[in-house]
Amino acid sequence: MKQVVVLGAGMIGRTIATELAERYAVRCCDVSQQNLRLLAAHKNISLLICNVRVEKELHKAIEDADLVIGAVPGFMGYDMLQRVIKAGKNIVDISFFSEDALTLDALAKKNQVTAIVDCGLAPGMDNVILGYHSTKMNVVDFVCMVGGLPKRRTLPFQYKAPFSPIDVLEEYTRPARIVENHQLVVKPALSEPELVEFDEVGTLEAFNTDGLRSLIKTMPVKNMKEITLRYPGHRQLMEAIRDMGFFNQEEVDLHGMRVKPIDVTAQLFFPKWKYEQGEEEFTVMRIIISGEENGKSITYTYNLYDEYDKTKQTSSMARTTGFTCCAAAELILQNKFTQKGIIVPEYLGKKEKAYRFILDYLSERNIHYKQTITIKKK
Repeated sequence: MKQVVVLGAGMIGRTIATELAERYAVRCCDVSQQNLRLLAAHKNISLLICNVRVEKELHKAIEDADLVIGAVPGFMGYDMLQRVIKAGKNIVDISFFSEDALTLDALAKKNQVTAIVDCGLAPGMDNVILGYHSTKMNVVDFVCMVGGLPKRRTLPFQYKAPFSPIDVLEEYTRPARIVENHQLVVKPALSEPELVEFDEVGTLEAFNTDGLRSLIKTMPVKNMKEITLRYPGHRQLMEAIRDMGFFNQEEVDLHGMRVKPIDVTAQLFFPKWKYEQGEEEFTVMRIIISGEENGKSITYTYNLYDEYDKTKQTSSMARTTGFTCCAAAELILQNKFTQKGIIVPEYLGKKEKAYRFILDYLSERNIHYKQTITIKKK
């Protein structure tokens, strides 16, 4: 039986470990014994307390791995990925770090490693879908709207964090890179709010965030942007808190102690953003791809709506992110994808068999990207 090592036992890491343990031996590693304890009852999952930032501990954890899954917080993701590649291990990563993974491409090729990165929901499935359509048509416009939200709206935040909360705060502070008329444009996070209707949830508010990532380099599309979805009112509150300096990274003096405002804010926010056991939430996503195909002006729209799985007690964000990662993992484990180097998800989408495999894998797990096609007459 092949050995898969999952680095990170947070909500999404645990979902990935549980899913892959149905077919493989899985070792789940985390510095938190509390996180690991939640997996203690699962067969085919061994547990290891491990600090992946310590090189010796990481190497010991992955030395017999046929595949590594990276599911650590973004601030430690790049270093972890680099060390896994140096160890010669194939990896699928969803750590969503701020650094450019493509800078490790030469290292991955030198070590004969397949490293699929950013392979979650968004970034992830939106890249896969865009990559596929880029081989069939001349794409002119690409928009991805995405959000994960609690069903129960509670003031003041009307929000809870389905993944690493510190990475959520990054969305509210990191300038948003978008593409307009083939030019890279940088706009403030949370900018250009608009209201968007969704059949299942009604009105949500959309705003700019820095989610295009590798697409800026790999996709020569005229206009591209990713926008985040929240309940109306949340964006304005986060903007006010940001503008008052509560998300600042620069240390300030507080009674003789040097502290980062964002660390204090995180300490206060995170308990309020934590989902309760069994709390229902949902994921909503809309991908719009427009351009020319076979001489026609055409628009493909993909809509995803997914809810908390009550039977398996699995969050929607963990399902939609984690199962995409698992599909990519299966491509490697089944030797269906062997290309070496840093593989961003749009590269997977360009391979039609990989694209179909991922969509089928998700559909089998009741995650459905519903496509509609609009053709405009010239």
